Parts: sequence; structure tokens; C-alpha cells
Amino acid sequence: MLQFPLPHEKILPSDIKIVRPSSHPSDPTVLDRIKGSLVGLAVGDALGASVEFRPRQYLLEHPVHDMKSGGTWGLDAGQWTDDTSMALCLASSLISQKGFNPYDQMVRYKWWHKHGYLSSTGQCFDIGNATRASIEEFYRRQNELKRKYKIHTDLEVDQLPVELLKKENFNVYCSRQGVAGNGALMRLAPVPLFYYQVPSLAVDLSGRSGLLTHGDNVAADACRYYGALIVAAVRGESKEKLLDEYFYDHHYEDWFKTQPLHETIVNIARGSFKKRRGYDDGIRGKGHIVWTLEAALWAFWSTESFDKGALAAVNLGDDTDTTAAIYGQLAGAFYGYENISPKWRSILYARDLITCIAEWTEYLSYSETKIVGHEQIARSRPHDRKNSVQPNEIGLGNNNKSKPMKPDSHS
Repeated sequence: MLQFPLPHEKILPSDIKIVRPSSHPSDPTVLDRIKGSLVGLAVGDALGASVEFRPRQYLLEHPVHDMKSGGTWGLDAGQWTDDTSMALCLASSLISQKGFNPYDQMVRYKWWHKHGYLSSTGQCFDIGNATRASIEEFYRRQNELKRKYKIHTDLEVDQLPVELLKKENFNVYCSRQGVAGNGALMRLAPVPLFYYQVPSLAVDLSGRSGLLTHGDNVAADACRYYGALIVAAVRGESKEKLLDEYFYDHHYEDWFKTQPLHETIVNIARGSFKKRRGYDDGIRGKGHIVWTLEAALWAFWSTESFDKGALAAVNLGDDTDTTAAIYGQLAGAFYGYENISPKWRSILYARDLITCIAEWTEYLSYSETKIVGHEQIARSRPHDRKNSVQPNEIGLGNNNKSKPMKPDSHS
């Protein structure tokens, strides 16, 4: 089994010992798609890292064509930011716990925040305000447990048994309504990849994974919808079907389990991202989850290769790394690992670790460990469904518009 270090060991991702599954993949095509999704996320992140926060006008004058060093964070070409770090934290939890343990996920996000765990530089950087606030709230709640049970070290409280957490009714959801930055979506891929064989579970847990740090129903439903798209791509659905205005309808009963999506996300599913002129028609790669989801889908819809779509996402400007990382999760799952630029793959920091994680994800997805092992502390807060839409409640030809977006709220 791949062993992930503890935070005090200060081992960089590139130095983690690679141990791959001993058996061959059950389906090499599926493995290629899972690798494509995780590597696609990291490649998109690395492509956008050097121009993060640059406005559209700057990208028009200095378009990104390749991975490059320097820029916003002074990284080497191929190094990635918070998007990939948090995705690797999530993947490491799924693999180590052999299932969805939200407490352990928050622990690993805390390790990243406090110790630079699974960061390409060994330091936490580029953390969004909403993510930071949720992690700090989680840490505060842990400290209450430490005082109550006279626990002396962080590591002890980080490894508390599920039974105790259940007894204490420990609430792992550390955000609130109104928090809907794109940080919930940028790290998503490991969940739908791990559970792709049980689509309804993958969709449900995709939403729960986002709610840990971003408490708005729109954020949860963006993750549910995008999780469904990633699952469908891994399972071999065509691009036409993935982007079809009826995708949500077709999977409503079996995958979404008749739990409606928020009307804003339904509007995207109906095709609000299909805008020929992209930026000039209102596509924006900014921090609110709705904007970024729409931008990532536009990049996927408007291009015919992984590489062209990734560059299109980056060159929208603004939150370049996250837009491209979100694009890369779906596009990588659809096009596959082998169809991502070999040059970009060769430059990518800690590529061997990321592909190894993909192999373990594929391996464990075929074992009994895919069933939720910690559902007793994985309760999703109830959705307020007053703004949710069942498929038959919106006509497909009525040009429904999204509600006005909230101000930009990065991650």
C-alpha cells in the first residue's frame, strides 16, 4: 500500500516513496481516464500558476502557450498550487482510510495549512479565505475536544477513533450558507474517481466533500453536478452526452436520487456555458463557484483537445490556476492521460506520485473498500430546496437566466 507521511516528517511530494499496486488494472481504459483526471487537474493548476490573478487584458497581450516559471508565486515550471495540494490531501485520505472519512479529510487540510503537507514547496500558499476560515474553525473545534479529554498533542486528536467522534456528535462541517467560492470544486476529482462504480454515492459524496469548507447549497450542488460529469466521463460517455442539456434529466433518478440541483446549477447544466465568443459573451474565470464552473465547461465545450482547452481556461485571466484545474478534472477524465501533452506531463512536479495515487484509486475502486466506512460522521447538512429544480420544472426553450452572482470570493 502507498504510505503517506505524517506532517512532522516534512517529506515533499516528490520524495514520497512510490509503491504501486501489485496487480494489473482491471480496466486499462478506466485507469487511463482516472490518471487523466488527476494529472489533468495538476497540469491545469501548473499552467495557470504563473499568471494567477492576472486580468484578461494581460493574457490577451501575453497569452500562455506553455508551462513557465516565475510569475505570481515564483514557482518552477510544472509546480502547482493549493488546488492540487488539497486534491492530494483528499486522495490520500480516501486511500489511507479506504473510504470517505470527512474528519480525516479536514485533518489533512489542516496539515497542509499548518505544515505545508503535500505542497509542491513544503509551505502552504495561495489558500483562499473561505478555506482558511473553515480549517481554522475545525482546529478550534478540535481544541475543545483536546480540553475535554485532556489530549496533549495535535497528532492524538487528529487520530481520534470514529466511535468517539460519533459519541461527541462532532460536526466536521465548518462553513456556512453564503460561502460558495471555487475552492470546493478545485479539489473534487478524487471523490468521483474513487466511487465511480456507484454513481449515486459518488454524486452524494461529491457534494458532502465540498460542504466541509464551503457551506452554501450552490457549492454543494456544483460539486454534485461536476462529480456526475466526471463519473460519466470515466464510464465512457461521449462528449455530446456529457454536454447535452438533458444530462441532468437522464441521470436524475438513478444518480441524483431525485435530490434536485439548485436552479443556478441547473441553468449551467442546460448549457449556459455554450457561448461562442467566450469572454466577450460573459464567461469569467473568477472566484465564485458558478463563474468558475461555467468557465471550465466552456473551455471543455469550445475546444477539441485537452491542451487547447487548458490554454483556453488559463487565458480567460483572473483565477487562472483554479479555472484550469477544474477544467482538467473533467477533460482529463474524458481525453485520458495519454492525450495530455507529453511535454507538460514530463515537466509536472511529482508526476510519479500523482499517477501512483491514480493507480491506487483505480485499484481500490474495484474492492469492497469503496463502501463508506465512516458514514456516521459524514452527515450532510439538509439542503434548503426552495431554490432547487427538478428536471420537469424548467422548459428547455425558455432562456432561463441565472440569478445575479455574488461578489468574487476566491476559494
